[in-house]
Amino acid sequence: MAAKIIDGKAIAEAVRSELKERVAALSAKGTTPGLGVILVGDNPASRSYVTAKERACESIGIYSDDNRLPADTSETDLLNKINQMNQDSRIHGILVQLPLPKHIDESTVLLAIDPAKDVDGFHPMNVGKMMIGEETFFPCTPHGVVQMLMRSGIETAGKHVVVVGRSNIVGKPVANMLLQKKEGANATVTLCHTGTTDLGSFSRQADILIAASGWPNTVTTDMVKPGAVVIDVGVNRVEDASKKNGYRLVGDVDFDGVSTVASHITPVPGGVGPMTITMLLYNTVLSAEIEFEKGDR
Repeated sequence: MAAKIIDGKAIAEAVRSELKERVAALSAKGTTPGLGVILVGDNPASRSYVTAKERACESIGIYSDDNRLPADTSETDLLNKINQMNQDSRIHGILVQLPLPKHIDESTVLLAIDPAKDVDGFHPMNVGKMMIGEETFFPCTPHGVVQMLMRSGIETAGKHVVVVGRSNIVGKPVANMLLQKKEGANATVTLCHTGTTDLGSFSRQADILIAASGWPNTVTTDMVKPGAVVIDVGVNRVEDASKKNGYRLVGDVDFDGVSTVASHITPVPGGVGPMTITMLLYNTVLSAEIEFEKGDR
């Protein structure tokens, strides 16, 4: 029996519809959520991604402050721009698109963002809050994964989740979020990585398997327990002469094979991807709501 497809596009649209109502409610009170976007350089993938984020903002009524800076922008000038946004009451979220040019230190830049406007959820203060189970701005892709599971009716409490990948952007945070003692979590979590010996011996134990390794076909059919839920976070380009652009997008999972044994699976594209930008919007709206409540007391 073929796995049920978890439709990330449909779930993202449902979340955005909810956010649009929250934005309208804020606007009626005189507050428009604002996202400040900074892109340094002209990386085509980053440019495309930033454009998609700006369009998403517009679609639900978020104000987007677009700042595209040349590749030779100094670290000092970038930090000054971030500080301006930190002080700007119209901006509730700040997004600095990564990667940055090599002459700019990413850690210094991320630390410069006001934690109250850190809608990417990368500031150490927000990472710390997440670790100890406090409410904060959760990193967008991991939060998207958790929302997909919850909104698909997939129970996590008491389940064994195996995460393949230990990045600070996906692997570590999604593992941490799913082990918290709260709704949509409360799982037993195993975190695997490139140093794991016999990965399949761990992945075959998973009730829920999350692949975030960054390599195509990391997870093959023999590595998945029958009936497991498989979440594929990977986005990889592989050569394909039949495509006009010469490549196609695949995840970290052998979709055709694994979908014959899994109970649920996310496709690539159209799975986790749409949720990432949606949760950025979620965090921006949440930041605006928190700021409004502070001023309304």
